[in-house]
Amino acid sequence: MDYKVTKTDEEWRNELSPEEYQVLRQQATERPWTGELLDENRLGVYGCKACGAELFTSDTKFDSHCGWPSFYAPKEGDAVKLLTDNSLGMTRVEVVCANCGSHLGHVFDDAPQTPTGDRFCMNSVSLSFTTKD
Repeated sequence: MDYKVTKTDEEWRNELSPEEYQVLRQQATERPWTGELLDENRLGVYGCKACGAELFTSDTKFDSHCGWPSFYAPKEGDAVKLLTDNSLGMTRVEVVCANCGSHLGHVFDDAPQTPTGDRFCMNSVSLSFTTKD
């Protein structure tokens, strides 16, 4: 896939912390209930930690009790891309940043309490947060 932001593996390694690199570039998952953005409740925008693209807004965040920050919709329809993930012996829908292709988490259709029914289950380490002025 073609992304606006492309870097070599070495460039990503130099710019990201080891944990960020594992999650964003190697599709790892942070441990549940450990992410610094899990309990973030201020108004603001969540962006891609790798490239800074705006991905989600605080008004779509909800407490899904799953251990990771959850949103019911991306900021813009094209802010993220959805890919088929057949790892771990199951089929899931991977969510990546549409700007740089970095792994963010997965989306599940198990949130009937939300307007979309979707739960974008994101790794805190893959996101940055900027408060709304």
